[in-house]
Formats: sequence, C-alpha cells, structure tokens
Amino acid sequence: MCGIVGYIGKREAPPIILEGLRRLEYRGYDSAGISVIAEGRIETRKRQGKIAEGLTRALRESSLYGGLGIGHTRWATHGPPSDRNSHPHLDATGRIALVHNGVIENHASLRQRLEQAGHRLVSETDTEVLAHLIGAEYTRLENASRPDLPPLAQAVEQALRQVIGTYGIAVISLDAPGLIVGARRGSPLIIGVGQGENFLASDTNAIVAHTRQVVYLNDHDLVTLTADQFDVLNLASGSARIEVSEVEFTAEDADRGEFAHHMLKEIHEQPQTIRNALRGRIDREEATAHFGGLNMSAAELRAVDRIVISACGTSWHAGLVGEYLIEEFAHIPVDVEYASEFRYRNPPLDKNTLVIVITQSGETADTLAALREARRRGHRVLAICNVVGSTIAREADGGIYLHAGPEIGVASTKAFSSQVAVLSLFALFMGRLRMMSPGQGRIILGQLEAASTQVEQVLELDAQIRQLAARYQESSSFFFLGRQLGFPVALEGALKLKEISYLHAEGYPAAEMKHGPIALIDEHTPCVVAAPQGALYEKVLSNLEEMKARRAPVIALASEGDTGIASRADHVLPLPVRDGVAFPLVGIVPLQLLAYHVAVLRGCDVDKPRNLAKSVTVE
Repeated sequence: MCGIVGYIGKREAPPIILEGLRRLEYRGYDSAGISVIAEGRIETRKRQGKIAEGLTRALRESSLYGGLGIGHTRWATHGPPSDRNSHPHLDATGRIALVHNGVIENHASLRQRLEQAGHRLVSETDTEVLAHLIGAEYTRLENASRPDLPPLAQAVEQALRQVIGTYGIAVISLDAPGLIVGARRGSPLIIGVGQGENFLASDTNAIVAHTRQVVYLNDHDLVTLTADQFDVLNLASGSARIEVSEVEFTAEDADRGEFAHHMLKEIHEQPQTIRNALRGRIDREEATAHFGGLNMSAAELRAVDRIVISACGTSWHAGLVGEYLIEEFAHIPVDVEYASEFRYRNPPLDKNTLVIVITQSGETADTLAALREARRRGHRVLAICNVVGSTIAREADGGIYLHAGPEIGVASTKAFSSQVAVLSLFALFMGRLRMMSPGQGRIILGQLEAASTQVEQVLELDAQIRQLAARYQESSSFFFLGRQLGFPVALEGALKLKEISYLHAEGYPAAEMKHGPIALIDEHTPCVVAAPQGALYEKVLSNLEEMKARRAPVIALASEGDTGIASRADHVLPLPVRDGVAFPLVGIVPLQLLAYHVAVLRGCDVDKPRNLAKSVTVE
C-alpha cells in the first residue's frame, strides 16, 4: 500500500524521485523519504507527514544530489508514523539502504536473531529488519562466487530466502554505486525502461512522465538495474519471462487539471469512462455484447451452472450489482464473496463453477489470493480489472479491462461505474447465450447506451447537492436505503461518505430497517433513499414513510416527473432514469457528490483520507 520510486541515470535523481512520490502519494501518505548515493556516501532525508509538509521541506532545507537513488511514501503497518519509522532504512553499517512495500511476517524472530548477533535497530518497522538482514548476508559474501549476480543481489537473494511474507523492495549500496536491486513477492514492482536511464517503481503513475515502456515483474523476480540495462532472474524457477509493455495513459491523464480534487475530476469523468467500458463491446445486430479476452468458448460459458464473484470494498458492491443482473438475465446462481473471507474458507465449488474477481488496481492482496486459491482448485477465473499488466490481469485465465484510465482518488468512483457497466454487459451476454430474447437484449443495450448522457444530466445537480451537504454536514450518522439494484447503490453511497468525511454511515436494504436498525432513527439521522419508479416503487415509499414517522430527514433519489414523492421526502434529487440496469450507473453519482461536498465542507482531505490508501497490497 506504499509507494516506491528508484532512478539511475545521468540526471539528478532527487527531483525525479520526489515527483514520482508525489504521484504515488495516494498509495500512502504517513511519511516519505529519499536516499541518494553521492560523493562516496548515502545521504537520506525522510520525514513524517505528507510530502508537501515533510519531505519537500526537508529537501529545501538540505538538498540532495546524485544520479542514483530510491524513495518511498509510507502507509504504516509496523510502527506508527514517525521520522524514524519512515523509509528508507539502513543496514548496520550504514552502507546499504532499502525501501519496502509489504509485510515481513516473521520479522519478530528475525529481529531477535539480529539483536543477539549485536545489531542495533532503531525503528519499530519490519523493513529495518530486512535491511539489517541483507547487510548481514552481504558481510558473509567475501568468498561467495555467482557470476550471474552481483554481490549485492546475492545478499538480497540470501536474505529473502529467510523471509516469510510479502515484499516489493529497492536496495542500493555504497559498494555498488551504479546499481539498484529490486525484488517482489506479492507486492507490485515495475521497471521503467529509458534511454541511458532506468526506473524502478511500484506503480506506472510514478514514472509515466519519463517513460511509457515498462516491464511488470512477477512474484519471485529479482532485478538488477543499471543506467544502461537491466537483468531479471526468477528465484523460484531460475529464469524469467521479460516482456516490455507500453503504458496506455499519459502523465496528463493522471493530473487533476482544473478540478479541486482528483475525486471530483473522476466523478465528472464517468460519462466518458462508461462510454469507454461499452465501446467496441456492443453487438446491436445480435442484441448482445462481445468480449475479446474471456478465453472461453460459447459452449464453455453455457456449461457454467454457478458463478462466484470475489472482491473487496467498492468492487464488492459492484459485484453485488452483477449478482442481481446475472441471476435475472441468465438464471445462473451467483454468490458474491469478500475476497478476504473466500481465501480462507473452503466453500463447495463444483466443476462448472466460474469465478470472477473484480479489482481496480489488479494488485489487491486478498483478491489476488482468492484468484490463486480458485485456480489451485481447478476453476476458471475471469478478472474485471482496470490496470493493464497488473498481477491479477496477468494471472487470470481471461478477463475484461475497464479502460477507465488512472484513478488517483483513494475513494473509488469511476472504477465503480466502469465495473458496473462491464458487469451489466456480461450479464446481458450470458443471458443471450441462454434464454433472453433479442427484444429484451435491445432494451437493455438502449438503457446502457443512454446511461452516460443521463450521468451528465445528474452532474448538473451539483449545486443542489452541495446545499444538502451544507445542511447535513454536522449529522453524526446517515442511513442509505434501497431495494434490489438500489441496495448496492446504498452500500456504496454509505462507504463513500465514511471514507472521506469520517461520518458514520450505513447502507441497508430498505425493508430491513425495521428488523433492528430503525431503533437508531431520529430527527438527527438523515436517510438517503433510492426510490426510482419501478416494480418495487410502492414498497420503497412505504419504507420511506417509516423513516418519516420517526422524524428522520429524508433525501430521495427519484425518477424525474415523480410528483408523488415530493410530499413524502424532505429533499428530492430528480434522476433521468427509472429502475433498471442503468439505475446503479446513474444513481450512484449524486451519492458520490454528496460525500465529496460533505467532506470538503468538514475540512477533510478528500484525496488522501486518514488511515486509507488506494491499493490494498497487504493483508
């Protein structure tokens, strides 16, 4: 969940690394640091806090120079945020520096062994343990001889063989002033390929301003990087598969442009990202969808008699939309599992079960583990993913890319709508393979194609939503309610408010409120109710009346032209959509805007909410 940037070349490393860290700060912003080799010594600057408040100021007070360096922005796991727990960490001699993403699970026993051998560790981190371990192995290499690996890389290899856990690391040493060593297991790491310079990073965002040529490293890969070349060795197999890929977005795509925050920009990008998710996948003649990367024949797909969707957080909510639609359109039973639970459970899965994993980053640790567990048991796994070349995208048997572009805001917005759009197409596709009529298929396609324009209309409600936010920003608790497709919208709306405004919020099926949670309702508890016109409209109105009877302020998401709801709700946000496949795409937007404006009015850091990071790559 942290960020790594390394540079080696003819240019000054610190400005390049600092800019890369700024671009990765959404992955962790508890502290940041840089180490550079210059004039025969390792110079390190590191500070607690966000980069602009800590590291940038430290570099301004005491500059760094040199053409080789590594940097890190941290999301704390072991030890609270502090200067001494910040990365990089040095070995016992001060001649080796290390940055690390991941978790060393056996750090306590390794620390005890090192301290018994006379090492003095100054931080509470598992990372410093690894730095000292590499240093200890390096001192034992005087008589070692492996022509295929430099001594520093040999020391890294020997140290990693003693480690239990996950890591993405970058290592430098005074004894090898023209070399960076990197390795990964369970935490992403990429090589950026330049001309007379090379990069090492945990995310393409860090380096896309300098090169779009990248190599995605695999688990157990160890890389040695110089200014002119790189070599990769897989420590498990003894060889490595190297493929240079091109990043499909530019540095400008990852900037926030004229918007105050990345999150606001990404909310406003949704009309286009929905179009991107649909583009090239609609077959009007056959009234269906088509996908190029499923790697399954029509016969294999027809043979599927159960689907398990595994995901985390926002992606889990999108998966719930997928469950409702696939079951309705294709009559295939669907279970939506939290990946963190699925990986440790032993659910019965028969041979005709298809597993679908959903992830924005393609690196979510729990989702990756769920994928591997499903494949180990012999099941076909499809991935719905945004990041081309990510670990999950490469390890799945097939899948569908979102093409949403980089999502920088920690609270996911456009990835959710893109996931829902793709799942809607997949549900249609499976339905048409089975029993859905062409006429019904065309209706669904029409609804999906209209959604992007409808989202544009909803974005025009921004001023009205800001007024609502101002009115209710001091409320201590919110409830979000919906039925059928409105339920996952309610869950996601509540999550957005929790993530960025730090207010308590819960999403519930509207009818479930009277089975317990309604005890919490009073005049100080706003209830946001998804109430589009459709089959369950009258049922939702009845649930809404139950909230009003307890004097709760009610904000209703209603279909345009619904005059009856105005007398029941305190506030109505008119949406140009009825209940149906497009409602989750359109209905989530006002809830994203509500969460955004509440957070801004409360003075919260929208793009970097406390305790959170964008990509959860640790368990």
